[in-house]
Amino acid sequence: MKLRSAVVATAAAVAALTAGIAFAAPVTYNLDPSHTYPSFEADHMGISKWRGKFTKTSGTVKLDRAAKSGSIDVKIDAASIDFGHAKMTQHAKSPDMFDVEAYPDITYKGKFTKFNGDVPTEAEGELSLHGVTKPVKLEIREFKCIQHPMLKREACGADVYGTFNRADFGIDYGVKMGFKPEVKLAIQVEGVKAD
Repeated sequence: MKLRSAVVATAAAVAALTAGIAFAAPVTYNLDPSHTYPSFEADHMGISKWRGKFTKTSGTVKLDRAAKSGSIDVKIDAASIDFGHAKMTQHAKSPDMFDVEAYPDITYKGKFTKFNGDVPTEAEGELSLHGVTKPVKLEIREFKCIQHPMLKREACGADVYGTFNRADFGIDYGVKMGFKPEVKLAIQVEGVKAD
């Protein structure tokens, strides 16, 4: 009888361990392009702040909450830039600035580097913009996952912030006229669990 109890206990422990390993597997989320908008704020001659966004974004996020790890792989259509001001938007697409014909894609590839419990709070990665790739750190201030009531699958969302110097990426238009080159990012992102 004791042997049988030991076998049952061992089997239960193995089943629990196996279930734990399965739970800890990384989960892939596809970014929802209709709910993901990288926006930014940039100086305009020191007299105002101009804000714009990119309207076409795609990519994936892989997240393993138990292991406190994960990765980010995002692509942005540079030509989707929108300042809400037609003339400025067209100028931003020109060779003076983003030069979207020569550099149609902006990418960010990174890894989650800090967690609060099982929630990611920071990512470090490489931003490729205007033909230049440099490290950019992102702060994740809000992060939440829910069972999406309409899609009937898990969805996660986050508010993400960061800064970089656009002149470091060769976008230095206006700097000699007194424009400050620092760009502040504010990114709203939502992803849906892949099948």
